[in-house]
Amino acid sequence: MQATTATHPIQSNKPIWYFILCWTLLNAIQAYTLEIHADEAYYWLYSRFLDWGYFDHPPMVALFIKAGYSLFHNEFGTRILTILSNSVCIYVMWLMVKQYGVKAKWFILLVSGLFIFHIYGFTTTPDVPLFLFTVLFYYVYKKYLEDDNLKYALLLALIIACLLYSKYHGVLLIVFTLASNIALLKRRSFWLILLGAIVLFIPHIWWQVSHGYPSVKYHLFERNGSDFSFARVGDYIPTQLAMGGPLIGWFVFYAAFRNRITDVFTGTLVVNAAGTFIFFLLNTIKGGVEAHWTLIGFVPLVMLALTYITKQNKPYKWLSILAIANIVFIVGLRIGIMFGPAILKKPLQLRSYYGFKDWAHKIKEKAGDSYVVFSEGFQNPSKYDFYNNNTKGFSYDARDYRRTQFSIWPIEDSLQRKRVYLVLNYYNKGVVKDTIQNEAGIWYGGWVDDLRTYQKIIIDTKPKTITAKPGQKVEFDLSITNPYPFAVNFTNVGYKHPVYFETCFFEHTTQVNVQTADSTFNKIALQKSQSTGYKVTATAPTEKGTYDLFFSLRTEPFTGSRNSPIIKFVVE
Repeated sequence: MQATTATHPIQSNKPIWYFILCWTLLNAIQAYTLEIHADEAYYWLYSRFLDWGYFDHPPMVALFIKAGYSLFHNEFGTRILTILSNSVCIYVMWLMVKQYGVKAKWFILLVSGLFIFHIYGFTTTPDVPLFLFTVLFYYVYKKYLEDDNLKYALLLALIIACLLYSKYHGVLLIVFTLASNIALLKRRSFWLILLGAIVLFIPHIWWQVSHGYPSVKYHLFERNGSDFSFARVGDYIPTQLAMGGPLIGWFVFYAAFRNRITDVFTGTLVVNAAGTFIFFLLNTIKGGVEAHWTLIGFVPLVMLALTYITKQNKPYKWLSILAIANIVFIVGLRIGIMFGPAILKKPLQLRSYYGFKDWAHKIKEKAGDSYVVFSEGFQNPSKYDFYNNNTKGFSYDARDYRRTQFSIWPIEDSLQRKRVYLVLNYYNKGVVKDTIQNEAGIWYGGWVDDLRTYQKIIIDTKPKTITAKPGQKVEFDLSITNPYPFAVNFTNVGYKHPVYFETCFFEHTTQVNVQTADSTFNKIALQKSQSTGYKVTATAPTEKGTYDLFFSLRTEPFTGSRNSPIIKFVVE
């Protein structure tokens, strides 16, 4: 079955070109004036360690940043491909919808009113290449429906691989597209597309295999789930309406799903839009859903809304006024963010844009050329590295946080037994010597001699679920593996900071019970890549309930790293 498109009068592209020029200039100014966002700095570090995969995401965002930063060594460089690719997306969407008679006026009013499109016009994250290849997928897929030939099949294979190299959410686009048109299975070229995409994606698959599937474990098993919350489910809908435009989002959704399916391509748009938003709505039952995760759903959504308006053939004067007010609000907000009034520096989502360049330089004055260890996640060490153009900022992935790419990079290998500067977001009397303060906040710093950490050590056990009585003793038969490129041992002889093996019980993110193993653990020594067995006994908490249990290696003055997968521990 082929897509059919009605014949419509040819429209001039000039209004769209002027619109895209203004859009690009706004994004460029914002990209140049704003400090680096924490997530962008993290992905900038990706680009300093190019690889086929990373703990959190596939590698496409690293390539985007690498290319741009090679031209401009600043915030603008990390964002230039975002600016250009976003403008390409806008134009390609226009090429598709104008075939359905969509007028330039409505295209400009609706597309520039989608708040989520503004966000990814100047901020570089994995969603940026995902957005680009989503739009390109729809463009080439539409041509493939109309003309089943080798050229379009090979292009689709390449684009699908790029989707998956951008963000794992890209698989939703593939699944929902196939669900909308099962007849694709009858095309021989479809199997060529599938095979080609898989072959192109093999390097990332191999990276996952060789690193022990870190992304799979994290996204599917290690992300902390939450109890069901009506508030979280209820927040999802207004948040998505806001992403579609604070004043017009409701209409964009209404118009899109009022649209009747007239051809295969329109059916694909409907299934992808509905499928994406329903999929993430269902995910709110399990845990939190970030507002921007639905980005790939807004591409078909806005195209459906535009074709609906065209079919209605109404003046929609009220919608024009509302859309203009919507654009004024968003652009005004963006200009406000550039100038940084105090009220816009308070929200957590915006706070990262202000004061961290000066903050990074202040810490560098204290630390000099020494390594700097941060205890509060991956964001601040990434910003420190970006603004000092080095890789000497390191994130200690504490047990009450999660593992990150810092648990894979070789930075930790270079820290061992060295004097490092430790930066904390809380006061620790035994360590703190300095206070670092500016508009970004207050931090505390001090020196740690003869550093000793074991963040990469892998502790594993077969049972993933344990059921026990309150106070019952449970024995675990563990495997301890050394992935470092050098030998390690857990003796405390000759070291300033002792190492402890601890069994940790958490309720969500709150540590409720810690049990320290006896000194037999300190007799273990491992050559590089070597594993050994170790038995440890843990006592179940006295309170009934469901706990997260994992094993942690702790050295002073740190809180301990997360060295094992989470075990579901049920006390009944």
